[in-house]
Amino acid sequence: MLFNSLAFPVFFAAVLALVYARPRRSQNLVLLLASWAFYGFWDWRFLSLLWLSTAVDFVAAQRIEATEDPEQRRRWLCVSVGVNLGVLGLFKYADFFISSAVQLADQLGASLVAPSLHWVLPVGISFYTFQTMSYTIDVYRRQQAAERDPLSFALFVAFFPQLVAGPIERAGHLLPQLHRPRSVGSHDLWAGLRWMWLGFWLKIFVADPLALVVDPVYNNPGAPEPWAVVLATWAFAWQLFGDFAGYSAIAIGAARLLGFRLRRNFLQPYLTTGARDFWREWHISLSIWLRDYLYVPLGGNRFGARATARNLWLTMLLGGLWHGAAWTYVAWGAWHGLLLTAQRALPSRVRLPRFVGVFLWFQLVCVGWLLFRAPSIADAGRIGASLLGPWSAPSVEARHMAAKLVLHAGPALLWQSYERRTGEATPEVAGRWWVGAVVAVAMGYSMLWFGEFGGREFVYFAF
Repeated sequence: MLFNSLAFPVFFAAVLALVYARPRRSQNLVLLLASWAFYGFWDWRFLSLLWLSTAVDFVAAQRIEATEDPEQRRRWLCVSVGVNLGVLGLFKYADFFISSAVQLADQLGASLVAPSLHWVLPVGISFYTFQTMSYTIDVYRRQQAAERDPLSFALFVAFFPQLVAGPIERAGHLLPQLHRPRSVGSHDLWAGLRWMWLGFWLKIFVADPLALVVDPVYNNPGAPEPWAVVLATWAFAWQLFGDFAGYSAIAIGAARLLGFRLRRNFLQPYLTTGARDFWREWHISLSIWLRDYLYVPLGGNRFGARATARNLWLTMLLGGLWHGAAWTYVAWGAWHGLLLTAQRALPSRVRLPRFVGVFLWFQLVCVGWLLFRAPSIADAGRIGASLLGPWSAPSVEARHMAAKLVLHAGPALLWQSYERRTGEATPEVAGRWWVGAVVAVAMGYSMLWFGEFGGREFVYFAF
């Protein structure tokens, strides 16, 4: 079920009515059934995978906590990690590795015939797999007590506002909220509504209209003019931000109306000036997950510059592959690994005016987005090569692209700049009621007249 579909407001209103009418224990049951219904709306068969991860990690965590035998603890951890990564690998990566092996064999002059599975990718599988797997690892590390209530744990895994596209919640943050009494005060009510309104605005007014600028260039990569490539790549940067930050904002708002606090997943990543700051503000829950469960276990920065560079590269390569089974995502991860290691090597005394640093860093991020959005590595090469061709005055089409970019990304940039300057999350600030009302009406007007209501799926559903 899409947040931006007509079915979701009806579904969510019904859930709110049922939850508010029940005591806490019954609320959790209602939310769990609603979450399973929400996920099963796409394909009920994929509920079996969600149930499998839930059951395996619920049992594995209890077995880990119940014994002091290191071998037994490792064995149950391997069961959890093996099942989760096995299911993820089978559904998401099997065809990718099979086709890559066939292509490599062809290049080496060998003949290799291998079947392709062509299985449909279960929506959100990467998100809930990382969430439930982190719980078992935390129990193994003795950082989290094993959950004894199967209902609470099942809801932790399946909580519908953030189930299919994050933020990836940690057990230590979300599980306690499932156990204590919840209430929704007036500030929570208005903050939740403002978060959701912001999310819909980011999706309908920012992301989906900009997709109309991006798709003609990237879906048919022939020989586009350089200006078209630049503008389409800038537009994709803001499309992806609006799409993903929009989903996260709706998730935060919906959870707030249900009495939960989810962590913010995006700050102002395009106003940063370097790789480390960028990854502290872009897809924060994934960045923290990769740091805590991959980069630090690999050794982090504890064993010298070379080991640190290796660990950064491995982390970002796997982070890129997490996004999808394609070499373009691996190349995107490698690019950010290069940027992170380069920033560590550069002398810290180099200083640029902030606006220059922001602009230059944004261009480096957009090089990565070119790799990320291109249909293939070959297409990325063709699109990138057009930037080396002759530059002339922008065509009429390019000028139209620029106008659309300014119309839809400009207000988002102004909002991000305001938050950066004030240091406040805008939906949390009550302020004067009439200011909020004027802004909300302006957002609604912009969506009504300039937004796209085609029900386009959120980009990260594919991951």
